[in-house]
Amino acid sequence: MTDDQNITFGNNCAIGKNVKIGMNSIIGNNVVIHDDTVVGENVRIDDNTVIGKTLMKAANSAMAKDLELEGAKIGDNSIIGTGVVIYRGATIGKKVLVADQAAIQFKTSVGDLTIIGRGVLIESNCTIGTKTKIESNSYITALSTIGDHCFIAPCVATSNDNYAGRDKERFEHFKGVTVKNGGRIGVHATILPGITINEDGLVAAGAVVTKDVPEGKIVAGVPAKIFGDVPAKQLLKNNL
Repeated sequence: MTDDQNITFGNNCAIGKNVKIGMNSIIGNNVVIHDDTVVGENVRIDDNTVIGKTLMKAANSAMAKDLELEGAKIGDNSIIGTGVVIYRGATIGKKVLVADQAAIQFKTSVGDLTIIGRGVLIESNCTIGTKTKIESNSYITALSTIGDHCFIAPCVATSNDNYAGRDKERFEHFKGVTVKNGGRIGVHATILPGITINEDGLVAAGAVVTKDVPEGKIVAGVPAKIFGDVPAKQLLKNNL
C-alpha cells in the first residue's frame, strides 16, 4: 500500500494514533508502530519489528517506575532491522542502523551514524553517541553513557549493580558504565558497575574491568591491569 507521500507498507501492519511517518519510508510486513511515534523520512523498518512499545514493569522491579514517556522517534535515513523492539521514550538519530533482533529501551538515545548490531540490548536511561559501533550480542546496562566514535566488540557485558540484587543500599548506588569518546572494548570483556573508560582507552578481549581505564591506555587480564599505551596511529585524533 502506498499513499501520496510515497510511503510503502507491507502486509498486516498496525499503526497507532498520532503516528507520523516521513516521505519515502518503507514499512515491512507485520510491523507495529505504537501511538505518538515519529518516523523520519527515507526510513526503512523491516518485518516483525515493534516501534514505540510501552514499558514493561515487574511487580518487584528495582528500576522501572510509572513514567510519562514521549513517543519513540526514528531519525531520517535510518534502517531498523527485522524483529527489532524499540520502546516508547527512545530516540534514534539520523542514518542509524539497528540490526535484526536488537532492543532499545525507554529514555535511551542513539546518536547519528551509529551502528547497533544484531541482538544487542541497550537498556533504559542510556546515551549512545555518534559514529559509534556496538557489535552483535553486546549488553549495555541501564544508566550507561557511551560517547562518540566508540567501538564495543561482540558479546561485551556491562553491569550496574555492585550488590547483585541484595541489600536495599544498592538502590542508592546503581550506576552503569561510561565509555568516553574513542573508547574501545574487545570481545567478551566484562565491565563492572560505575567504571569509566576514558578517552581512547582500550580494553582487551576477555578482560574483567574493575577499575577505571586511564586515557590512552590498554588494559588486559582478570582483573584488568594496564598493559601499555594505545599506539599513536590508533588515537582518535589521528583517525578523524
